[in-house]
Amino acid sequence: QVQLVESGGGSVQAGGSLRLSCATSGSGSRSNVMDWYRQAPGRQREWVARIPIAGITGYADSVKGRFTISRDNTKNTIYLQMNSLEAEDTGLYYCYDPKFPYVWGQGTQVTVSS
Repeated sequence: QVQLVESGGGSVQAGGSLRLSCATSGSGSRSNVMDWYRQAPGRQREWVARIPIAGITGYADSVKGRFTISRDNTKNTIYLQMNSLEAEDTGLYYCYDPKFPYVWGQGTQVTVSS
């Protein structure tokens, strides 16, 4: 059993910032690896960032240098700090535990206006 609850989305103008949170519980709280994904209207879901329990983080080329993934293990929470947002960043953002394929939270909407 894993529960994933995303929050922190909203509407922002291009160049602005948002910080997303993903609260995990159950088995997901003990995962070594967590990911962020997003899905824009009319496009398939794409991988955004990955963080292990320890080690090197990874980012999609489209967000590298602008987004930062982090985690607070004491709170079982994953974060995504998004800076210099662009209209192309608009979408529904999901956190994901690869130990549990096809298990998704409700997502949190990010809308960036030009």
